[in-house]
Formats: sequence, structure tokens, C-alpha cells
Amino acid sequence: MDNTGFSSKRLIPLQICYAEPEKQILLDIEVPENTRLADAISQSGIMDQLSITVKEGEVGIFGKKKPFHTLLKAHDRIEIYRPLKISPQEARRQRARSPGEN
Repeated sequence: MDNTGFSSKRLIPLQICYAEPEKQILLDIEVPENTRLADAISQSGIMDQLSITVKEGEVGIFGKKKPFHTLLKAHDRIEIYRPLKISPQEARRQRARSPGEN
């Protein structure tokens, strides 16, 4: 507790990012310790800037998918993944069919 009688929670710094070919968002925020992944996304305001709804399984920390209930640590980089327009296997097939265009 601090001298006002309230417990003071330490804030931790995070980054939240989302990228499309024509638009990239990178936000630096601070949240209280023991904040969950879903709560940090909500508190960041990034959803107001996106045209998608973020769902469980479409977020991660440093490139590894994580569930919404994951507790965050200082300097975590939260990444919001966008749905693929084409599967990696299909993309390889298409590149193989048109060899001169790579």
C-alpha cells in the first residue's frame, strides 16, 4: 500500500501490433501487472482502428499463439493475426505453376 491507503499496482510496458500489406499499427501501452492478454487488447483501443473482430486463437506473443487468459509480462509484444486469404500450400502451388513470375 502507498501512503494514501490504496494499493499501487506497478505498470508494465507492452507493445500491441497488427499488420496488413497497406496498414500497420504499433501501439506502446502500459497496463497493471497481472493483466490478461484479452484485457490488454481491450484497454489499448486498437479494436477501434481495426475492421476485424479479434478471436481466441488469432493472437500471440512474440510469434507464438496464446489464449486470451494469458498473463502478460513486461515488454511482451502482443500480435494480432489476420486470417490468411490463401493457404501456404496453395500459394506454393500457384508459384510452382507460374515459374517465370517470381
